[in-house]
Amino acid sequence: MATATLKEPTISLIKRSFPDASIDSETDAGKATTTLFPDTQYTDLEKTEIDQWVIESSHIASPSEDAAKTTARLSSLNTHLSSRTTILGNKPSIADIAIYNRLAPVVSKWSPEERTGEQGYHHIVRHIDFVQNSPIYHLKLAEEERVKIDPSDVKFVLKPVDVKAEKERKKREKEAAVAAVSANGAATPSSVTGGSETVTESQVKQGKKKGDAVADAAGMETSVPPGQGTEGKKKEKKEKQPKPQKNAPAPEKPLSPALIDMRVGHILKAVQHPNADSLYVSTIAVGDLPGTENTSEFEGQVCRTVCSGLNGLIPLEEMQGRRVVAVCNLKPVTMRGIKSCAMVLAASPRVAEGEDNHKGPVELVNPPADAKAGERVYFEGWEGEPESVLNPKKKIWETCQPGFTTTENLEVSFDAAAVPQLTEQGKTGLAKLRTKEGLCTVKMLKGATVR
Repeated sequence: MATATLKEPTISLIKRSFPDASIDSETDAGKATTTLFPDTQYTDLEKTEIDQWVIESSHIASPSEDAAKTTARLSSLNTHLSSRTTILGNKPSIADIAIYNRLAPVVSKWSPEERTGEQGYHHIVRHIDFVQNSPIYHLKLAEEERVKIDPSDVKFVLKPVDVKAEKERKKREKEAAVAAVSANGAATPSSVTGGSETVTESQVKQGKKKGDAVADAAGMETSVPPGQGTEGKKKEKKEKQPKPQKNAPAPEKPLSPALIDMRVGHILKAVQHPNADSLYVSTIAVGDLPGTENTSEFEGQVCRTVCSGLNGLIPLEEMQGRRVVAVCNLKPVTMRGIKSCAMVLAASPRVAEGEDNHKGPVELVNPPADAKAGERVYFEGWEGEPESVLNPKKKIWETCQPGFTTTENLEVSFDAAAVPQLTEQGKTGLAKLRTKEGLCTVKMLKGATVR
């Protein structure tokens, strides 16, 4: 598996601060971390995350990137640090030093508003101050290299992030929502009260069934009008009531790409799969509600874990913080020990019929720049609501996917003519993939397949 190596400016700072450490440009980030911090234990997943952030450190706030990309990277890092002391949470690593070395000159030029204003990068500033002063890192810095940070000069005071309290709050909200639904349900009495005892409906029904059985054995009725005895009365046969007809099954929806639940996704984090060289593991927000099945919480957002076979095809740094189009109603699958709960759409050149050799180049499908995570993505002219989960036996995705393509204008489209089941119904023409904000596109691949 590929590993991240350190850039020369970071190596220079390390050699100055840790003169006995044997670290050079060939030393991978994981090994460098265990060399500098031998008393700390790191899991394979933590080493993978260290690699990711070392790679990110060479790109964040790069002069060659446009302002929008720089803002996205800084915002992603600031959010990551909002509930963490270090990049890994509370463990030191080489990633903290690499991020510090890259951003210290940048932060030193920020205005007070950029540092601690309402839209400022409070957590990045706090991390910079921690790394340059903490004895854990004992960086040897000249006075002019240090970022001048005044802890009392805060333009906007952020509410502290209390992870435990936040979880409790969401739990209470969920319980209140369930209680509200129950309170607004059908007005059917759920219990019969007599004296100090409460007898539930199920107990009443169960008791009645037992009474019927005893009465049948004695040849008596179980229901007697008031004031009349039961002696000598034979049980009258009840007329059989016709069984209620079962509800007819809902008619099957006609085949359509509208059955596929596509949404804008925001990749909050992407790392290499610890057990598979060809896979990335991404944490993606796709607009799910709290408590949705197959989701988890990351940095205050409801997310899905998604495995994608893009390692070696798309650089890991290009996966960070970007918007993608995700298919959200495929049945989850476990890929080398990690459950994948969606699929990221990407384009690649078409191959000859019968072959399955999508080795590249590969380009991720780009939603409009202003699209928000969770926005519906759909093909123009194809109406209808997506299925909650696609039935694997019906092969809706497999049937429709051959129609997913890119045009000469680099727009992602659906070609109904490529799906025989639709052409038999007289469906033809190209339909563009879009959100309410605009069209979905790729960078360079024309006439490609999208999957």
